[in-house]
Amino acid sequence: MRRTMPGIGILIALAALSTGGVNHQKSAVPPPSGTALLGDFPVVEFRRYTINSGEREHFAEYFDTYFPEAFEQLGAIAAGSFLERDKPLGFTWIRGFHSNEERALANAEFYYGPLWREHRATMNAMIADSDNVMLLHALSPGSSIAILPAVDPVKEPHGATGVIVAQIFSVKPGSEQEFAQRAEAEFAGYGAAGARQWAVLVTLDVPNNFPQLPVRNDGPFLVWLGVLPDEKALQAQFEPVSARVQEKLFATGLLRTAAEQVVMYPTHRSRLRWLPQPPKEDDQ
Repeated sequence: MRRTMPGIGILIALAALSTGGVNHQKSAVPPPSGTALLGDFPVVEFRRYTINSGEREHFAEYFDTYFPEAFEQLGAIAAGSFLERDKPLGFTWIRGFHSNEERALANAEFYYGPLWREHRATMNAMIADSDNVMLLHALSPGSSIAILPAVDPVKEPHGATGVIVAQIFSVKPGSEQEFAQRAEAEFAGYGAAGARQWAVLVTLDVPNNFPQLPVRNDGPFLVWLGVLPDEKALQAQFEPVSARVQEKLFATGLLRTAAEQVVMYPTHRSRLRWLPQPPKEDDQ
C-alpha cells in the first residue's frame, strides 16, 4: 500500500508541539468581535428607489429575507434599509464598502452571482426606478457610517424601530470644504435635540467603476444621517432645531438649493435603527 505524506500544515504543527513552540499565552490584542469584526465602510451608496404601487412592503420583505447576509459574505454591508415617510413609493437603503475598488468587486460578485440571478426577476418587477443613487464617502474618519448589530430575532421580535433622518445638501462646486466646516458646527446641536448622529457623508468624486449601476453626477452633496426614537421626538425636539439649521446653512450662499430632509422608518431587519442603549465603541 502506498503511504501518503502528511500535509505541510500538519508537519509544522507537529514540529511546534515537539519543540514546545506553541505559545499558549493569550495575545495582548484580542481579535475583534461583534460588528468590529466587519471593519470600516468609508465608501457608501445611498440608494433611493421608487417601487411600484402596492409593492413597497413586499419589496422590503424580500430584501430583508434574501440580501443582508449576502452582502456581508462578500465583504460589503447592507447598513440600513428604510421606507420613506413622505414618499409612499420610496424605498431607501445604504450599502457600504471597505474601498472603492472593493465596491466594484463586491457588486460584480453579487449581481453576477447565483442569489441575484435567482431573485432578480421578482425584485426588478417591483421597481419603477432605481437610478437615484449617490456615491459618497465619509467626510472625516470620525463621520463614517457606524455599523450597528444585526437585529436580534429573539430580543427584538418586532424588528427595527425608530425614525431615520437624512438631510441632503446640494453644495456649490468649490465650496465643499467651507460648507462642511460650517455644517459640522451646526450639526453639533442635533444631539441636544434628541438625535444620534450616524454619519456625515460627502460626494465621492471618482469615475463609476461599476457602470452597470448608474450613480448621480449632479453633485457635490453633503449628507447628514441621524436616528431618533420616535415621531414624537422628531416633531417636538428635532424638527424645530433642524429647520433653523437648514435656514442658517442656506443663508451662507454655499448651497445650490435648499436642503432636502428625508424622514424614514427602518424595515424589519435594518441595522440602522434606534437602540435604547447604543453599542459600545469596541463592538462597532
